[in-house]
Amino acid sequence: MSAPASDWFRAGASGLRLHLRVTPNAGRDAIEGVERRDDGLAVLRVRVAAVPDRGKANAAVIALLARALGVPRSSLSIASGETGRLKTLALSGDAAELAIRARKLG
Repeated sequence: MSAPASDWFRAGASGLRLHLRVTPNAGRDAIEGVERRDDGLAVLRVRVAAVPDRGKANAAVIALLARALGVPRSSLSIASGETGRLKTLALSGDAAELAIRARKLG
């Protein structure tokens, strides 16, 4: 069963692809909701207090989303955008179940 796509995530054969805009070095860790960018791309805005040094901010993003989605950190990985603010994360698992959880974040 495939999960319906949302603007900021897409279902795939092995789970979901999440599109994020990350702000590192923020005052706190937070998921701020979905934002439609000028180019039409929808992204989930995420802030983390960690600095973008040696993968600390990426690790904080993965930890924050894993907690929010109720999945182990090992099920999340960065598919693209490792050094940029715009990132795509791969979330492995049952796409339909994960889509239900992801919709609650946006």
